[in-house]
Amino acid sequence: MDTSTWKWFRYDEIFDIKHGFYNKKPEDNPEGDIPFIGATDSNNGVTSHSDLETIAVTTKTGDGSNSPMEEKIFENCIAVTNNGSVGYAYFQAKPFTCTHDVNPLYLKGHEINPYIALFLCTLIEKERFRWAYGRKWRPIRMPSSKIKLPVTQEGTPDWKYMEDFVKDQIIPQLPKKAQKVWLQKYDTTPRKQENMKLNTQDWKWFVYESIFDIRKGKRLTQADMIDGNIPYIGAIDSNNGLSAFIGNDSQLHEANTITVSYNGSIGYAFYQDKEFWATDDVNVLYPKFNLNRYIALFICTLIEKEQYRFCYGRKWDLEAMKKSRIKLPATPSGTPDWQFMEDYIKSLPFSKNIEPSKPNEVVDELMEVKKEVIKMRRAMEAQQQANINNYGTVNIYEK
Repeated sequence: MDTSTWKWFRYDEIFDIKHGFYNKKPEDNPEGDIPFIGATDSNNGVTSHSDLETIAVTTKTGDGSNSPMEEKIFENCIAVTNNGSVGYAYFQAKPFTCTHDVNPLYLKGHEINPYIALFLCTLIEKERFRWAYGRKWRPIRMPSSKIKLPVTQEGTPDWKYMEDFVKDQIIPQLPKKAQKVWLQKYDTTPRKQENMKLNTQDWKWFVYESIFDIRKGKRLTQADMIDGNIPYIGAIDSNNGLSAFIGNDSQLHEANTITVSYNGSIGYAFYQDKEFWATDDVNVLYPKFNLNRYIALFICTLIEKEQYRFCYGRKWDLEAMKKSRIKLPATPSGTPDWQFMEDYIKSLPFSKNIEPSKPNEVVDELMEVKKEVIKMRRAMEAQQQANINNYGTVNIYEK
């Protein structure tokens, strides 16, 4: 991509910049259909949910601007964090509300769409290095900030180029399931047609070791790794914990288990449906009940709700996890209500897509990507050798 012909624009030339709730957040309502966007670096900015009635009450009780409720509902725009996790940008197609640590950005003179939004969000996040706690990207700075964009011959932003670039260059490289999302071919209907609600007042506390056999992962240095297609699960907060693919097979954990990181990114929980190797910063939870991917998704969500209890100075190691407690739906007899957990996940939108991958589907896609990377690396090394032969020592990686 040649950016030499691109042009700098002030934010207030391109965007109509809005503001969220000042120092006041609508009361959380898990059943609400209005996402609340906070100054976070994940989950597309969503930190909780609310509803129109609650938001209306919040605005009446004062939010620093006495704005009517409709001025605090936004949609079809980009939400950019200006504090906390600064400089993260998220496209919000549906109605939402947000904190004053987030600025909704509307395009001036052009209709935004997911393709243009993805292009812009990427550029916005490339500028994150300019901002920090001591130099926040407050609304007073944002209008005069600049963004470099491709332009037409007339010198205006080339929105068509941005849209076509994402459609033609980015989307085709995505995994097949991700492509379905962009092409809107994903099934949004629930697997179970039933409106189920959560009432945690009737739930009970259970000690982890009463429902899981917990085992620690084993350290494997990068030097000792060999190539293969076995998932290597590390203490990270994304990608289902997958850090690499390896060929080492002497210390594998069974499929149909849950991994929880207790060091690094502490408290992230992922369901593993294939045999895997877990690093020594990960605990593996073997169920003492009949686990499936629906129950696992329910439990993983609850496990991650407990992240705030642990940190670098108070790690969630093996012994601490065994004695920890988790609050779960319970039957009248006081045992965990596994059927309710499964049925609840099945009742959620998109639950029809929670199904086993076809044999090696994900591995095959990732291996194809890996092959392309290896091919590109070999081409660069061949070019470097050719340069050395012709001109002496040349480092093409510095170009």
